[in-house]
Amino acid sequence: MDALEAIRTRRSTREMKPDMPARETIEKVIEAGRAAPSGSNSQTTHLLVITSPRILSQLAELVRAEFAAMEETPDMYVSLRNSIRRSREGAYVFHYNAPVLIVTANRIGYGNAMADSACVLENMMIAANALDLGSCWINQLHWLTDRPAIRSQMEKLGLGANETITGGLILGIGREGHPVRGERAHTGNPVTWVEE
Repeated sequence: MDALEAIRTRRSTREMKPDMPARETIEKVIEAGRAAPSGSNSQTTHLLVITSPRILSQLAELVRAEFAAMEETPDMYVSLRNSIRRSREGAYVFHYNAPVLIVTANRIGYGNAMADSACVLENMMIAANALDLGSCWINQLHWLTDRPAIRSQMEKLGLGANETITGGLILGIGREGHPVRGERAHTGNPVTWVEE
């Protein structure tokens, strides 16, 4: 699969087998992320790769409790509101039971933290598609990065005290044995050409 096909056919995969992908395949995805561009070539995006079922289960419980305790407001981003609602229902698992969770973090106050991390996450999603792995960008830990219980747990797992969580990626083998793929019509992301 060439790069353009990997980009065009990539879709979010949320239903995955519990089987752990091969370590060398996960490492290829991580290396694709590490090769992403960054402002002034700072290379400050920190990747925390979590494959422990016990840790993933603990994080799922903690995230569910934190969302359930949050107040919902009408101006909240719809996915954040949905996370709160599903947590209150009790069965919410923010990482969709994927066997791999890669959390991205960057320096607090660094102006390119989100842009640099987004490049890392995008590279990893494209690489995952090319390697026949499913992936999905998830923001739940980013939304909870300043909650004391989340910070404490994530610092135990390697998050630096000077870092903020910028995003996350779940990774695994799609339920059907391959990632969700397919091209879709572009109805957004308008393009304006400025020519003489």
